[in-house]
Amino acid sequence: MDLKTGDVVMLKSGGQPLTVAEVKEDEVLCLWMGMEGDLFRETLPLAALVQVEEEEEEEDEDEDEDEE
Repeated sequence: MDLKTGDVVMLKSGGQPLTVAEVKEDEVLCLWMGMEGDLFRETLPLAALVQVEEEEEEEDEDEDEDEE
């Protein structure tokens, strides 16, 4: 998996989307917003992450618009 700053990833075990801030060999510094609006930052092993496809994000936006 070839990640770069700004890519969106998720833990393979699930959870919310994380934004890649920095990639160092087998570790990825990720940022995300918590439910209360707090900014979280954590370095995670590359093996624990999966890249989120852009199409999935667009589908989520379309679904939100349909619900309104």
